[in-house]
Amino acid sequence: MTLLVATFVSNPQTPALTPALIARGAQALGLEGQTHWLDKDVAADLIFESTLAPRALADALRGTLEPYPIDVVVQPVDGRRKKLFLADMDSTMIGQECIDELADFVGLKEQVSFITERAMRGELSFEPALRERVALLKGLDVKVIATILAERITYTPGGHELVHTMRAHGAYTALVSGGFTLFTGPVSQAIGFHEHRSNELILTDGVLAGLVAEPILGKEAKLASLKELARINQLLPLETMAVGDGANDLAMLQAAGLGVAFHAKPAVAEAAAAHIDHADLTALLYAQGYNRREFVA
Repeated sequence: MTLLVATFVSNPQTPALTPALIARGAQALGLEGQTHWLDKDVAADLIFESTLAPRALADALRGTLEPYPIDVVVQPVDGRRKKLFLADMDSTMIGQECIDELADFVGLKEQVSFITERAMRGELSFEPALRERVALLKGLDVKVIATILAERITYTPGGHELVHTMRAHGAYTALVSGGFTLFTGPVSQAIGFHEHRSNELILTDGVLAGLVAEPILGKEAKLASLKELARINQLLPLETMAVGDGANDLAMLQAAGLGVAFHAKPAVAEAAAAHIDHADLTALLYAQGYNRREFVA
């Protein structure tokens, strides 16, 4: 028997969690444990013993709570607070795909978005898909990036609290993106990450050359970043957490101590250890056992 914790989370903008819903899930699966509230009506832990796999338990608990918008993460109690956090940027820490916004300035957003969607679902290899999309941006003035950052980029709710709270408790944080340094630099600074890693767009006289510097930071590079930063910080895999939404995040998610697919493509959500479909990014704090009073804005 392993001591496990099931964290039930609803979106803090539309709180929907009740003691009755937690009891309903526990009773349906025959789980006996203690409930600890992390945030009234928003998040709570149920601690219990079981021999079943955490992901299977999470899926079963979700099933008992339908159609209520409740996310469930199940994991061992030991080691749930993480000391290294890696995050994807596009459609994870921010609400947009930056390359799609760039394409809008050359009238090709629909074409580029279609390629982006297929790559994120895993239907296309990330690296050639990125080269193809960047080629379509040739000749675009680099100044449009400042416009996009100022007028189009929105930050995913809960992201600032997530990063600052983990940093306040000693964790190292990195934004690791298949996007571009011209975006990850400002975004990582605005959210509060220690560092950022991404791809470099090649410029010629202030315009995009239609090329991206090699080697491209994709699926394997994200995994390598997780392993490198864990080694540098002398951490075990159990002590790490990663979040993302696309196929190029999956290797990183599966190698982390807790890999979370956030509002992700179906194949990614199915393959990750945990997935969040309803809540915001503060769900990753609740999953680590943080009480709402511990959040750092």
